[in-house]
Amino acid sequence: MPPQKHLLVTGASSGIGLALVHRALDDGFRITGMSRRDAPVSSSAYSQICCDLMDPVSTGNAAAQLEPVDAFVHAAGFMTTASLDAVTLDDGDAMWRIHVAAAVQLLSALSPRLSAGGRVVLIGSRLAAGAAGRSQYAAVKAAQQGLARSWAGELIERGITVNVVAPGATDTPMLQDPLRKSASPRIPPIGRLIRPDEVASAVAFLLSPSAAAITGQTIVICGGASL
Repeated sequence: MPPQKHLLVTGASSGIGLALVHRALDDGFRITGMSRRDAPVSSSAYSQICCDLMDPVSTGNAAAQLEPVDAFVHAAGFMTTASLDAVTLDDGDAMWRIHVAAAVQLLSALSPRLSAGGRVVLIGSRLAAGAAGRSQYAAVKAAQQGLARSWAGELIERGITVNVVAPGATDTPMLQDPLRKSASPRIPPIGRLIRPDEVASAVAFLLSPSAAAITGQTIVICGGASL
């Protein structure tokens, strides 16, 4: 049998990251999860690195512990919401750190050891197109799309693909986060929230050999909200 492919997942302890861990284990990956808390996963194919991605030193130390990987999914993140007259620079800086700077720091460390034909997926948001009351979050999610297209062009000669999966309102703990109390989630036209396993399935496809020709793209999972 071929050796297990090694996948790094940030934000592995809950939400979309945890759903992806379970899906990728079913697909035969060996997984390293990176999050502040241990993920509720019991599998010999799973290992955990506890790391605060808000801290560049902690992130760098965690990256130094990693073995070479075949795929990297950046699912860690959070949202703060505020009207334009109430935004704070601290909130914007914090979201930039977790959604953008941590991804840059990790992939910069990993890229020399990322295997040919590897995969990178950033978990974005359909709000990258902009939304009232969510300006700073929209900005960092738009930045992820710029990163993905830039990295895709840089890594394409090694057969490495880089894409964004951008869900709408997804049924994760982030929806109950007090930091977004000023903006309730909007139920998509399908009449329910997106499920984390639906997002994980899209990511799983991008990690598969069948997606080798897809790079620099954003796949939106919105339940009709973009119509």
